[in-house]
Amino acid sequence: MANIRLIARLDIKGPNLIKGVRLEGLRVIGDPQEYARRYYEAGADELIYMDVVASLYGRNSLTEIVRHTAENVFIPLTVGGGIRSVEDVKLLLRSGADKVCLNTAAIARPELLQEIANRFGSQCVVLSIEAKRKSNGSWECYTDNGREHTERDVLDWAKQAVKLGAGEILLTSIDQEGTRKGFDIDLIRTVSTAVPIPVIASGGMGGIDHLVAAVQDGKADAVAMADILHYKRKDMLAIRAAAKQAGLSVRSL
Repeated sequence: MANIRLIARLDIKGPNLIKGVRLEGLRVIGDPQEYARRYYEAGADELIYMDVVASLYGRNSLTEIVRHTAENVFIPLTVGGGIRSVEDVKLLLRSGADKVCLNTAAIARPELLQEIANRFGSQCVVLSIEAKRKSNGSWECYTDNGREHTERDVLDWAKQAVKLGAGEILLTSIDQEGTRKGFDIDLIRTVSTAVPIPVIASGGMGGIDHLVAAVQDGKADAVAMADILHYKRKDMLAIRAAAKQAGLSVRSL
């Protein structure tokens, strides 16, 4: 069994690291590069940078942050927000990103996933799905950092994206994000068991038991965490040690 990856997620607005609840009420935390280096030194397996307003304003402004981070951080770096073309991807990869993460642009033009995968390989393409539970128990995809309905079913979209070349899925529960109440395990399990690519669980981690549930019950291949790290309720070293103690296969430092 492959190691479960422990990923630090950093949501960016302008020059700042921010955090919200259910993708709303965004609060400034600090300098994203400073936090990225801290998480790297504490043993994170990967980092995810997401510009949460890039699609809203039709821009991609993470290039400089990525370039500076890549000079000091030597683990895989996934970057998302405002990516609309193969050229945008090329620029981010040249700046130091290892993978790119797409949501809004991919929903608008699904063939973009295929274009990027054909040019750079599926291992470079991460599909970001912002999911919200519907009254019938299924989930709808949202875009623009949880602002916009798409009327697209999460499971159908995940399966389509795999066929188009997505190599990984970042699956965020809008309902759980920032609540510290745990992941949406049903959502994670539904997607993880339906697609042949890795799924990163995101949204809701408040403690180690939530991480264990996402992996053991949800079948997640990786867990992205933000609130628990940003507010120093647990550091990455402690999370890794507790995950090992719980029987999860994680990388040894």
